[in-house]
Amino acid sequence: GFLEDGILVRDRSRIRRRYLCSPSFPCDVAAVLPTDLLYLRLGLGVPAVRANRCLRAPRLFEAFDRQETRTTHPNAFRVAKLMLYVFIAIHWNGCLYFALSTRLGLGTDAWVCPNASRPGFARPLRQYLHSFYFSTLILATVGDTPEPRREEEFLFVTAGFLLAVLGFATITGSISSVITNMNAADAAFYPDPEPVRRYLRAKGAGGRLVRRVVSWHQHLRAQQKLPAERAVLRHLPRGLRAEVAASVHLPSLRRVGLFQSWEHGLLLQLVLRLQPQVFGPGEFVCRKGDVGREMYFIREGQLAVVAEDGVTQLAVLGEGLYFGEISLINIKGNTSGNRRTANIMSIGYSDLFCLSKEDLAEVLVEFPSARAMMEDKGRELLLRMGKLDVHAEAAAAAAAEEAEQRAQALETALEGLQTQAARLLAQLESNAFKLALRVEHLECRLRRQRPAGGAGPA
Repeated sequence: GFLEDGILVRDRSRIRRRYLCSPSFPCDVAAVLPTDLLYLRLGLGVPAVRANRCLRAPRLFEAFDRQETRTTHPNAFRVAKLMLYVFIAIHWNGCLYFALSTRLGLGTDAWVCPNASRPGFARPLRQYLHSFYFSTLILATVGDTPEPRREEEFLFVTAGFLLAVLGFATITGSISSVITNMNAADAAFYPDPEPVRRYLRAKGAGGRLVRRVVSWHQHLRAQQKLPAERAVLRHLPRGLRAEVAASVHLPSLRRVGLFQSWEHGLLLQLVLRLQPQVFGPGEFVCRKGDVGREMYFIREGQLAVVAEDGVTQLAVLGEGLYFGEISLINIKGNTSGNRRTANIMSIGYSDLFCLSKEDLAEVLVEFPSARAMMEDKGRELLLRMGKLDVHAEAAAAAAAEEAEQRAQALETALEGLQTQAARLLAQLESNAFKLALRVEHLECRLRRQRPAGGAGPA
């Protein structure tokens, strides 16, 4: 297929017409001509009759370029392609060496390829391996080759060394480019630990803290965790960004028990607002009494609910669970307010989703049923923990109902005042209109009386 206005065309008739009119069609036809039939007349010693096959080289390079953009391991593909080029260069140079040796005479001196009289060189495979080895020594600039004796041999070795210098520079540049691209790809997704390490050393931080920071960065790279996904996807349109985020995180999000009964649209709204966070071993996610501004969903790893001493484990939270929603939802009768009610510590490396209070409130405004579900579950949890004041909840509900009634009474009174104001405004406009008509009538009477009264003073 081919792209037309950004759309992939797969119609075979259009593809056929486009290919037949392309400039590559004559080259492709010339490349597949059966020139091998000339072997029947010239013999197998003239491989140049198949030179038309080299016209397919542009197609090979085009296939390499397309594969490089589509493969999931482009750097490994570049290295493999570079090694293929090196092998082909050594092969062709070895073929030229054998052709030159045949012209000068096989076995006539120590530089050329030995003839069949030497043991083992009667086989074409041994002759090819010797030529390939000799070509490798020249192109690798090893120099451990017999000394040339004729002008053709000197020219061949000199040209080989010059080609080796050029090839060595190309290979070095390609390998350095691959390494640079690999480092750039890592730097584009994963944070660089060196600035943090230099900062800690400059401030005199302990070695244990430095090791924790280094271990955290190593875990991100080893497990391919991306803590800054929003920055990576910020250039995509919102719809495409939602699809990418959903394809990556939605399966993990559906494992959370709270979200299993929620509709798909709500999950799409949430997945755009979730922020991945990774906590190391022994690191506290939240402490009891802290002001809660986020809730967390466990994607991978295990968290421990610990006592005040920070060691005793009261419970273990695993994959698919969530916590912290109580401090984000204003549940009536909650004696702890928006404070954390427990100490949560990461046992190993834990991968969590973080949802801020502002993002949660923005999402739940559009989905009131989900908000009611979260409030019910939070109320049940507070009842089990003994942190829900039922009387205060009833009083708050009564106060809310009374406030609602007062608001309705005020709205009714306001509607009445607006009706009276509208009537007064209508009366005012009517009186103003009548007054304007009366003034106009008096002015007309005055203008009629002036000619009858003469030219006296007005």
